[in-house]
Amino acid sequence: MAIEIRPVTRAETKEYLRALPFVSGLPQEEPEPSAWYAGAAAWPPQIPATDEALEQYVEEIQSDWYRPQAAFVDGKVAGASGIVSVEITVPGLQRVPLGGVTSTGVLPTYRRRGLLRKIMTAMLDDCRERGEFLAGLSASEATIYGRYGFGPATFQQRWELRRTDAAFRDTFDDPGSLQLVEAPIAAGAWATLHEQVRAERVGEISTLPGKWEGLGAAGLPADGSGPAHHLLHLNASGEVDGAALFRLPWSADPAQAGALQVSAFETLNLGAYRALWGLLTDFDLTNRVVAAKRPVDEPLRWMLKNSRAIKVTRARDNLWLRLLDVQAALEARAYAGAGSLVLDLSDDLYGSNARKWRLDAGPDGATCTAVSGASADISLTVAELGSLYLGGVSPVVLLHAGRLAEHTAGAVSVLDALLRQDRAPHNAVGF
Repeated sequence: MAIEIRPVTRAETKEYLRALPFVSGLPQEEPEPSAWYAGAAAWPPQIPATDEALEQYVEEIQSDWYRPQAAFVDGKVAGASGIVSVEITVPGLQRVPLGGVTSTGVLPTYRRRGLLRKIMTAMLDDCRERGEFLAGLSASEATIYGRYGFGPATFQQRWELRRTDAAFRDTFDDPGSLQLVEAPIAAGAWATLHEQVRAERVGEISTLPGKWEGLGAAGLPADGSGPAHHLLHLNASGEVDGAALFRLPWSADPAQAGALQVSAFETLNLGAYRALWGLLTDFDLTNRVVAAKRPVDEPLRWMLKNSRAIKVTRARDNLWLRLLDVQAALEARAYAGAGSLVLDLSDDLYGSNARKWRLDAGPDGATCTAVSGASADISLTVAELGSLYLGGVSPVVLLHAGRLAEHTAGAVSVLDALLRQDRAPHNAVGF
């Protein structure tokens, strides 16, 4: 069996695409209600792409921002994945390059032969060569990518709220206005709004080209639950400072009827946030709101008279991170306080990371230096460091879970204070 891992030529692109789950019609998401979907279906239908769709995909991936990798076995494509070039906002609100792993699959007839490891290694090597010291992905299954050094770093929730329980604690005078608009207007507003949001939110990701095109049909639920509606909030100066995308599906099932499904929601300030949720949670002829892809520190709960009214119906990890150059990554982010620690890091793929690192960090910046002979304060793997990197996972939790070891008393508390963020990292868009 001859195995070759490499990018594909244009002539090989269709064969490459047919190895990807979203094209082949093979399962691509866990078979249960998802935190990223506000509809009633458990997961999208697995329908192979049409020839017309394949032609469109061929054109899309022949671009500078998409880097395909394929595993060839005896000359035939047996597995495939790709890297997209995006940016991520890290603590300190610096926006740094991220290699986004996407659309990964190995054909069922070629599984358990080590092809995925070879593909992943080739893609991560490519990221390192391009200076991308972080790689990220969204994992369809939580047991796959830890072996390649990825750790879950952001999380999301899906929640429900009955309209009768949605009373706010305080009245609110909105100096701005709400508008229902058509998709082309919403697309332009979202493009600008997201750029503003990601400049202020740790964990947020830049969008891929064409993200907002055809917004009215984007993300149409698998159960056919109706078209998107676009709601904007404008401040007193007439500038968009918030937006929501929602649907009002009809259902013959009384248990599902009357649900207003919110699949996208972003704001720049508290006023827009309060005004948008004020309308969405009290929309005429509805009985409940179902909101997907929401951050774990959603403020809405604390604005309601009944803080128990919001019921979290699904929670899961969202973005997984992998540090490819530990020194560059730790020096790129900001820290909440000052401290110095020696971290003994293990990394099965990159020996240049697997060493002891002295982190000298403060609010004004940090230096990360490889050291030898020094006693380690904390031992951990690169996967745990990926989870900690954005500040959304506490090292204290990982200590009690047995995922890292403390060799100097109090060292984990120091690391926790250094990494902590005021808001949970969150990414509303993926890749």
